[in-house]
Amino acid sequence: MSGLPGPAMPELRPAVRAVNLAELLSQTARRLPGHDAVVHGADRITWRELDRRADAVAAELRARGVGRGDPVLVDAPNQVGLIAAMFGVWRAGGVFAPVNHRLTPPETADLAELVAPAALICHGSHTGHAEAVRAAAAPRAGVLWIDAPPGEGPDLAALPRPADPEPNEPVRTGDHAWYFFTSGTSGRSKAAVLTHDQMGFVVTNHLCDLLPGTDHTDAQVVVAPLSHGAGVHLLPLVARGATTVLPTSASLDPAEVWRLVETERVSSMFTVPTILKRLAEAPEAARHDLGSLRHVIYAGAPMYRADADRARAVLGEVLVQYYGLGEVTGNITVLPPGEHDRPVPDGLQFGSCGRPRTGIQISVQDDDGRELPAGEQGEICVAGPAVFAGYLNNERANAESFRDGWFRTGDLGLVDAAGYLYVTGRASDMYISGGSNIHPREIEEKLLQHPAIDEVAVLGMPDPQWGEIGVAVYVAAAGHDEAGEVELRDWLAGRMARYKIPKRFVRWETIPKSGYGKIVKRTIREQLEPAPAPAGVPGPGIP
Repeated sequence: MSGLPGPAMPELRPAVRAVNLAELLSQTARRLPGHDAVVHGADRITWRELDRRADAVAAELRARGVGRGDPVLVDAPNQVGLIAAMFGVWRAGGVFAPVNHRLTPPETADLAELVAPAALICHGSHTGHAEAVRAAAAPRAGVLWIDAPPGEGPDLAALPRPADPEPNEPVRTGDHAWYFFTSGTSGRSKAAVLTHDQMGFVVTNHLCDLLPGTDHTDAQVVVAPLSHGAGVHLLPLVARGATTVLPTSASLDPAEVWRLVETERVSSMFTVPTILKRLAEAPEAARHDLGSLRHVIYAGAPMYRADADRARAVLGEVLVQYYGLGEVTGNITVLPPGEHDRPVPDGLQFGSCGRPRTGIQISVQDDDGRELPAGEQGEICVAGPAVFAGYLNNERANAESFRDGWFRTGDLGLVDAAGYLYVTGRASDMYISGGSNIHPREIEEKLLQHPAIDEVAVLGMPDPQWGEIGVAVYVAAAGHDEAGEVELRDWLAGRMARYKIPKRFVRWETIPKSGYGKIVKRTIREQLEPAPAPAGVPGPGIP
């Protein structure tokens, strides 16, 4: 009977009223007007003041004709003006489209062409970016500035506060709220469409699964760009009235971060594995009182077991891992502090990234879309309210990313009998050498157990004999500059099948990373010159 059509479903009502994300700020400002919302150096901004700054942004945008559904491109580093712009754009009904402040002018112009912004909000240090956006997209409402350069204006901080509070623009289910740009590590960026109702679920889910017990007595320190995952993480903190602390350093300064954790009694932070690794290895971590920390959340890329264990040894049992793409707004799995020692199934070399988030379903599928049983590797697919609405103006990508209603992550993994997920690699990272499929993550995990390796990336490169060969690009740990190819190959020889061992080992001073802290294998591939396997080294063979 399962193949027969079900009963006819009644016609659904049209799109209903959703809650504008700016309402998060409105409610908190009414409830906690004098409480610290943002701390940035000597500046302590209350919720009342932040709300009034958002009012001023919204009023200015409305005066320029920006309203419901109009994209506003925002290019600024982490500071109060960026947060005011975020909520001001939503209050006016616009779509928040933040770019990574580290992009070049041409890259920013490409994103402007993609979203066709009605207005640009730009930091005064990026006049070249503003010119590039003007040339590429000609925003009809012009440019507003954060820390305006001489001769330019208006400056957001100097905008007059409206006599009466600005209302939050009414929105409906499905209305666009955020154009979340993919990091572009494997090609040109796309804009994932996040909606107000979807993000309302995400905020609730973050509080439930990542930040339980958070309230106005808590504080977070921001160590990643608010244009990406850290910006999503900001929203549940706003909902609960917790304080956001912004470091003053232009780049990551572990000494400042750990000082702020102590002085501001920081209880949470959102980070990515490469940043968490630096913070945990910094000597300042041992010089400050970090006892206020409860939730050190890391996501965005796999964290190697050796790095996670080191961070736990330094910070205690406060690590919260989640797995999630921007297209699912980070909401796929969670691994809370008490589960980081969960036993690893036979045959796997690394731990779980957690169990499904509340309200989310995971399906590991084969190439034909059939769900695989526990223990079998396939593509990780996801369903639930956190899944995005699709890519902006990219029907081809939408068609490729969904199958039978499931969002296809492009990642490979398996689930155990209890439903915990193990990400084994990225489908696009897999390479075929001598007829064998090879997944880099297993090799990377093994190499990071060697004391001479600080960072590593393994990828397949073209080879006339084997089709592709494995190349390991690594950064040597301090005091281990002598580690070489023979030593590393011998290290792996007793730990994995011969055909998996890379044929080249290349030592670099640094490994390229995106503005979000992710290792960029596309850039590594572009910088590597294909070369044949060294003489005398056995080929991959068949296991």
